[in-house]
Amino acid sequence: MSDKQWQVLAKHFAEMNKRGRPREHSARNMINAIFHIQATGCQWHALPKDYPPCKQVCNTFARWRRRGVRDVLLALLRQQVRAKAGRQARPSTAIIDSQSVKTVSKGGSADMTAGKRVKGRKRHIASDTMGLLLAVVVHSTGIQDRAGVRALQIRLFLYFESLKTIFVDGSYSCSLINWALSMLGWNMQVIKRCQQRVFRVLPKRWVVQRAFAWLSQSRRMSKDYEVSVASAEAFIKIACIRRMVRPLR
Repeated sequence: MSDKQWQVLAKHFAEMNKRGRPREHSARNMINAIFHIQATGCQWHALPKDYPPCKQVCNTFARWRRRGVRDVLLALLRQQVRAKAGRQARPSTAIIDSQSVKTVSKGGSADMTAGKRVKGRKRHIASDTMGLLLAVVVHSTGIQDRAGVRALQIRLFLYFESLKTIFVDGSYSCSLINWALSMLGWNMQVIKRCQQRVFRVLPKRWVVQRAFAWLSQSRRMSKDYEVSVASAEAFIKIACIRRMVRPLR
């Protein structure tokens, strides 16, 4: 990160450094090390010597995940990016979609999806109309979208009271749409594909699909290398944090 990018996050980490013993390595060096792993896809023990020791970086990654540091940074940066674009701080519209990825490590919640025949996990994400991440849930590909999306909807409902409209694709059933309207008060609109065999950009859905394309620019996101779904969700948030820091430099 450049000095201007670090100034965006420095205030939050200054509050964290007031507690506990003085840290041997600065938070900025730890973030740069985690960004390096996320961008290049290297293993923890292959971290270059210019960064802090790999064991300390890994422990910091796990500790920040448990404390929810990434959620705080994600919300902070999202509000600043939206404000810079002239948008309201809290979105009223979200777009939901899923992506199936292969797994390479031993761990739970890996299965074979029925339609795409991909053995691995699904990344269920919700973005705003700018493509900024709102919430993410990672689960087995054996779970259908109409069932796996409920966990994502609950997180959205807890974090964003301002949401009114949700755009989804045709794989979500009418019962789910009715449930969201009666229980959460959301207007879920289905955007279906064109019946003709002609490529057309789907309204609204292209935004969340572009968000998946942004994730694929990081080598750590090419497959699911994580043993736990918590780490898989954490690296998705890191990829989005790293991208949102750029416009604020």
